[in-house]
Amino acid sequence: MSTSDAAGTSESGQITDRGTSADLNSGIVMPIGGAEGKTGRMTVLREVVRLAGNGAGRLVVLSTASSLGDEVTHAYLQLFSSLGIGEVVGIRPESRAQAADPEIVAAVQRSSAVFMTGGNQTKLAALVVGTPLGDAIVAAHTRGALVAGTSAGASICSEHMVSFGGGGSTPKFRVGHVSQGLGVLKGVIVDQHFTQRNRFGRLLALVAANPAQLGVGIDEDTAAIVRPDGTLEVKGRGVVTIIDGAEVVTTAYTATGTQPLMMSNLKLHTLPRGAVFDLRGRVLLSAPGLSDTLAHPRVTSIADVPFGSYPNPRRIAAEGAHATTSELRRRTASS
Repeated sequence: MSTSDAAGTSESGQITDRGTSADLNSGIVMPIGGAEGKTGRMTVLREVVRLAGNGAGRLVVLSTASSLGDEVTHAYLQLFSSLGIGEVVGIRPESRAQAADPEIVAAVQRSSAVFMTGGNQTKLAALVVGTPLGDAIVAAHTRGALVAGTSAGASICSEHMVSFGGGGSTPKFRVGHVSQGLGVLKGVIVDQHFTQRNRFGRLLALVAANPAQLGVGIDEDTAAIVRPDGTLEVKGRGVVTIIDGAEVVTTAYTATGTQPLMMSNLKLHTLPRGAVFDLRGRVLLSAPGLSDTLAHPRVTSIADVPFGSYPNPRRIAAEGAHATTSELRRRTASS
């Protein structure tokens, strides 16, 4: 597959970049929808540790976006250490000048993974993008390091980052805004806390204005693992929603004020854990629970029934049988 063209911006402000391709030597990018489990199974954080190299990994936690200061830094250091990472350090520049500090930059240069915490993504972009630290994160990704981020740290992975905007299900003019991100994920706009904060309308509006970009909305405690070949695999408890506006018909360029947008001919994908999606081809590759469609379909006759086999009446009777409310409650409680 060919690499994408360089990004640009049209006179109307629309993003003109196409494609999600990357150098096949680049590392994995792992945007997380926020509120990842920090007790119990900790599926998403364990996956960060695994992809970072487990006991041989060197992980840097960047907590600039958070308003909790050292508290959130220390929490993640303890969590990742308890999950078996070889080495973990925290960095928290509070200005662009601090983001040029050689010691901070060197920590990223030595790392096998960078993890960016949640918080204020505008602050994260303002203090990191275009600094020596930001450049070091991009260079680490290019040499094969994992770049992961939760909430605000997920948004900044995009080249064109959701900076702010309102919630709601209806796409409206100016409901969302983008600013420059790190660009380790090209051709997509990542939004987080997606279902939980009802950001469907916001992402729809951004795709309407920038149809070359795939909208990727990630639920809480859910991660999209994007490999260098452009395949995305879903991990965690929720779903990843993908909005493809390549053939959209829309009023995004004629709307005014907070007018609702007309959008038609979109493609929508909702992907639970285990689903694999090709971001370059914009198609589903696989998902748990799908029927086998590889075998050639055929008509079955009585001659195909194995001799001496008999149906199980209970199994056949149970399929499709009406379940009472009390039965459904018992089934939920026991599952």
